[in-house]
Amino acid sequence: MAQLTLLGLSGALRQDSTNSKLLREAARLFGECTYVEASLRLPLYDGDAESAQGIPSEVAVLAEQIASADAVVISTPEYNKGPSGVLKNALDWVSRTKDAPWKSKPVAVMSAAAGRAGGERAQMVLRGFMVPFQPRILQGPEMHLADSSNQFDDNGQLVSEFYQKTLTQLMQNLRDEIAR
Repeated sequence: MAQLTLLGLSGALRQDSTNSKLLREAARLFGECTYVEASLRLPLYDGDAESAQGIPSEVAVLAEQIASADAVVISTPEYNKGPSGVLKNALDWVSRTKDAPWKSKPVAVMSAAAGRAGGERAQMVLRGFMVPFQPRILQGPEMHLADSSNQFDDNGQLVSEFYQKTLTQLMQNLRDEIAR
């Protein structure tokens, strides 16, 4: 069997964000795969710019990464009770591309946030944003990483056995969904 490709989308732009760390830990726990972390440094969606210049190359790259991945893992921070604007902007742009790259794609959604709910509201809203794309979003276990800045060791691994177990099961479920 060919090696699986796992694509990570972090709703935070900071290189050392806890959402990016959570994606990398998810890829580690997923097991053997080619892990690619997409860049969401995209121009703001503007219909006039799209009409005049077409789909930006960065968006075309992202859409192709989604289409060619065996599965996608999305991790969102919670900003004002919702996902980041960066993530929403990326979803809006990709929705304008051809060939529906999200359709039937296995997707695991997770969140990391400073608060005690671990981004639960942002994750719920993100799941709603994904409905028009018709991916195969895993229903659980839900991964809401609370107090996220204190949850990783110096190697970027989760320190809590509870969170490790939850994320390991989510990644196993994602593997099972790919095989389905």
